[in-house]
Amino acid sequence: MADSESVTCSKCSTVWQNRGTTNCWSGDPSKAPPKPGNCPSELYEEVVKESFDEYRAETEDAKIAFVAAKVEGLCYQPVPGSDAVNARWTRVEDTIAFAKLMGYKKIGMATCIGLLEESDRLSKILTAQGFEPVSVCCKAGSIDKLELGLSESDKVRPGTFEPSCNPIAQAEICNRMGTDMNIIVGLCVGHDMLFNRHSKAPVTTLVVKDRVTGHNPAAVLYGQNFYYKRLQKQMVLPD
Repeated sequence: MADSESVTCSKCSTVWQNRGTTNCWSGDPSKAPPKPGNCPSELYEEVVKESFDEYRAETEDAKIAFVAAKVEGLCYQPVPGSDAVNARWTRVEDTIAFAKLMGYKKIGMATCIGLLEESDRLSKILTAQGFEPVSVCCKAGSIDKLELGLSESDKVRPGTFEPSCNPIAQAEICNRMGTDMNIIVGLCVGHDMLFNRHSKAPVTTLVVKDRVTGHNPAAVLYGQNFYYKRLQKQMVLPD
């Protein structure tokens, strides 16, 4: 098999909608729908098995996998006399439960300057839950965007001072403070990548920045039949 073999699990959405199950999730595996031709379980079977072996080791990755699976179960409340799935926890509660079960204490928050209020509220929640929260703003250091090689016309408000985001600094500051886990609160696309790359502690994202939808990027996916149909008809940036 070529390394470039493509997989498109998203195509199984149709199977899920029609049957409420797929090959990889079925109440009775013997009655599961067949694997599609581009199923990773088939094309990358060795990778799947070798990766899962890592969860059986005595490593932090294995502990994270175990605790994440445990928290997934705790996120739902059994309904007496019913097999219905009843979600009971928000993402904030998921994050708190995960951090507690991992034994984390100092929690770093890499926050966008546009979400300082939200980060302050999160900090108060984390403190009340027994954690030691610390937060670093994306604009810390206040270095002009021109230092990145941008032009004045690339700024949000040309002709004014605009500090550049510095996600590597955010990560390194969290590293030096010895955070056990870091939370991204609304970093820009790309800046979140740099923070993840340079953070020594495990990183989770609580808020994904979306300036138009109130930080709910999934809204664009739900609006494909009308409001955001343009994304299938025209390029966001011309070639």
